[in-house]
Amino acid sequence: MEAIENIELTYLTLGDYKELKKAMIEAYGTMPDSYWKLEQIKSLIDKFRDGQIVIKVNGQLAGCALSIIVKYNQFDEHHTYKEITGNYTFDTHDEDGDVLYGIDVFIKSEFRGLRLGRRLYDYRKELCERMNLRMIAFGGRIPNYHKFAEEISPKEYIERVKRKEIDDPVLNFQISNDFHPSKVLTGYLEGDEASSEYAVLLEWDNIYYQKPTKKAETKKKIVRLGLVQWQMRLYKDLEELMQQAEYFVDAVSGYRSDFALFPEFFNAPLMAENNHMSEPDAIRELAKHTEEIAKRFSELAISYNINIITGSMPEIKDDLLYNVGYLCRRDGTTERYEKIHVTPDESKVWGMQGGHEIQAFDTDCGKIGVLICYDSEFPELSRLLADEGMDILFVPFLTDTQNGYSRVRNCSQARAIENECYVAIAGSVGNLPKVHNMDIQFAQSMVFTPCDFAFPANGIKAEATPNTEMILIADVDIDLLRELNQFGSVQNLRNRRKDIFDLKKRKVKK
Repeated sequence: MEAIENIELTYLTLGDYKELKKAMIEAYGTMPDSYWKLEQIKSLIDKFRDGQIVIKVNGQLAGCALSIIVKYNQFDEHHTYKEITGNYTFDTHDEDGDVLYGIDVFIKSEFRGLRLGRRLYDYRKELCERMNLRMIAFGGRIPNYHKFAEEISPKEYIERVKRKEIDDPVLNFQISNDFHPSKVLTGYLEGDEASSEYAVLLEWDNIYYQKPTKKAETKKKIVRLGLVQWQMRLYKDLEELMQQAEYFVDAVSGYRSDFALFPEFFNAPLMAENNHMSEPDAIRELAKHTEEIAKRFSELAISYNINIITGSMPEIKDDLLYNVGYLCRRDGTTERYEKIHVTPDESKVWGMQGGHEIQAFDTDCGKIGVLICYDSEFPELSRLLADEGMDILFVPFLTDTQNGYSRVRNCSQARAIENECYVAIAGSVGNLPKVHNMDIQFAQSMVFTPCDFAFPANGIKAEATPNTEMILIADVDIDLLRELNQFGSVQNLRNRRKDIFDLKKRKVKK
């Protein structure tokens, strides 16, 4: 082959037809008359120019990719090539369709080994994303199958190719380009004797696809988090404490944050007025403020146009004491979450009970989960939330010593890696000498990411100064999580061996 001076990916034109016809006759030599007529190519270009591309090396046609857009649900799942192309007229092309269907793709023999086919597939993927189509699909020939047809079924053939027991360069190439076999199509392409007229329906899902809707929606992809590293100090009453809370909400919303995260038991200073009581009685007195605090946070969420995670507060329900918090959305709706695992100290000193409800919540910035402090140290909980589609996990915490903080920090970072999500943790700093069981606090609020090329190498997106009252602002890109799930160096969620273990929630009688 002569030295390569130029490789060009460009739209197919009628001027390319003579070269295209010659290349197709060569590529499909085992199938007579297996080339498109001039009027068919003209029809394809007229109907959908962007779907017809060629790749040229030094000005010479080296390969091509042809495609149409179809309304996929109009075709039987066991369709044929003739049906999908409208008897080779391409009248099935529909600009309002949802699937980019591959009609043809090949690279001339003398240009193989240059990874030109990957360029054609990459173009199709970019086109699919740009046009907001649900996926790419096509029937992939298996021209080596005739060698095994008397011994194994097409399904077994595909499985053995995937296990590298049989070498099928065409199918291997498609699988390596992130196309997954969906089903075996019988009688797909008339005259394809090498494949015994079988084909593999191959699909590539567009992870950025947004289903069209008539409603006005503002689902954000770049989400700004505002973490409040709260200073424990004495307040004379609830009004003064909420003034400080509003100050922080105002501050993070001023930076156009989408979320404000408060720490666990941020309202503990209000127990100072009941320090003469026993610890169990004092915490129950504190619980009397929870309903009012949640109401005020909901009002702040609306007025400052921000979603607020209220950290956590004690709450009495059916005469039992729980550790709970509220998601206050900026549209005025609220959700309640519970601490599932209370610490030995919470149980022994306060008589606190563990909660029963664990779920992910929908927001205008994707699905989120909240785990209160100790719950972050139980990986099953975050995995349940990940299975519900969680993108961001919020962990409000309260730790007195550095070793307690390290448990929350390190476990939270692990949750980001194993669940392919962002994790934001926020805690309190300072001292409360006049509140029993709440004397000292240690915290460093942080935002963690998975560890892959699109993220910080150490998995830390942002970190606050330890033991200092401040806010931490960080942007996280939800689309990067979609890419990680599909194309990450490792794929923790997809690679789980569900054939040997499973995880599910149980309904608990309260």
